[in-house]
Amino acid sequence: QVQLVESGGGLVQTGESLRLSCVVSGRTFSSMTMGWFRQAPGKERDFVAARKWIGERTYYADSVKGRFTISTDNAKNTLYLQMNSLKPEDTAVYYCAQSTPLYPPVRADLYKYWGQGTQVTVSS
Repeated sequence: QVQLVESGGGLVQTGESLRLSCVVSGRTFSSMTMGWFRQAPGKERDFVAARKWIGERTYYADSVKGRFTISTDNAKNTLYLQMNSLKPEDTAVYYCAQSTPLYPPVRADLYKYWGQGTQVTVSS
């Protein structure tokens, strides 16, 4: 079993930044794939970013490339999503998720464990 707990969401204005955190506990391993997804009201859950727990390669949705950065802190068992230059269209509930190694890591239905989500609202 894996437990994921997100935090760091909030209400910000256009152009501001937020950093989301996802604490990972339970059965973990270095090659697991960690992802961030988001879901706006009335829309499907969309891929945002992903990476292996230990590794250099990262993946981003085109809509966030250059603005968001996914990272891990192995000592803290924490996954991060640094979000800069936020836009109103980034407003959504953000979820972290964990899977066995995935390529490409963009399909939500292939992730097994999910956090409860954290709300991000960007006002214009």
